[in-house]
Amino acid sequence: MNEDLTDIYTKNKINYMESNAKDLLLVILFTFLCIPSILIPSLCETPIRVILGLPLILFFPGYALIAALFPAREDLDMIERLALSFGLSIALVPLLGLVLNYTPFGIRLIPILLTLSGFTIILSLFAFTRRRKLPANLRFSVDFKSYFAGLKASFTRENRLDRILTILLFAAIIIAIAMTVYVIVTPKEGEHFTEFYILGANGTADEYPTDLAVGEEGKLIVGIVNHEYTNYSYRLEVKFNENVLYEEFITLSHNETWEQPFSFQADKSGEDQRLEFLLYNKSGTEPYRSLHLWVDVRE
Repeated sequence: MNEDLTDIYTKNKINYMESNAKDLLLVILFTFLCIPSILIPSLCETPIRVILGLPLILFFPGYALIAALFPAREDLDMIERLALSFGLSIALVPLLGLVLNYTPFGIRLIPILLTLSGFTIILSLFAFTRRRKLPANLRFSVDFKSYFAGLKASFTRENRLDRILTILLFAAIIIAIAMTVYVIVTPKEGEHFTEFYILGANGTADEYPTDLAVGEEGKLIVGIVNHEYTNYSYRLEVKFNENVLYEEFITLSHNETWEQPFSFQADKSGEDQRLEFLLYNKSGTEPYRSLHLWVDVRE
């Protein structure tokens, strides 16, 4: 008898999960799948990142909030839930970003991802709890087989003005999604430029070797970053008191960084000796970028 009761309880629990929490389970599942698709380098450069990331930004947070606020079937119809889910998501994501901006974490990829994911999952669990407290016949659930039929029925019951507003709302949502996808897939090119810098031996913009003794070795780090949106060839030339100390030809792809240590010695004393770093682009005869240090050399 006890085994029969246990089986009935288990079956009822499974039936509840299947009929009343499919939508919330899918939201949580897709949210968890989105995290590795963004953090794993081999996946973040594939369309999987866009496929899973867009719903996390444009739909899931709002849907989880609507599910938590309106757990009953009669609270909202399908069209209202769908429209409000998109609208609230578009409103919530900037607000969460604004809150992050005033925390030590700042608006960066990982904090934003974890905040959105945690917000969505917590609200989904809260919505699940609220639904469970309602009588079974009043709980909101998504029957995916009859989902589109319910949308159609809800649409046909509306008057003409409501239908027009609903169509305009869906059109606005579709346009917003299409524009977001376009911006992600075809990012606009920014300014074309090359970073050219020198750092101290410790890798920071200080402790430059500006005070040396004759024969003492000065150490630096020279760096180049290509932001020209194409492969680019450079010629690096280093002069000390107009004498060429070093020359190298470098070719970098877009966003590629070249960084190397550089050392030099002064063979005579004197103040304000000029150490120049000249970067030429392709076959240019005039320096494309230039940097210099004034070095005091003691006896």
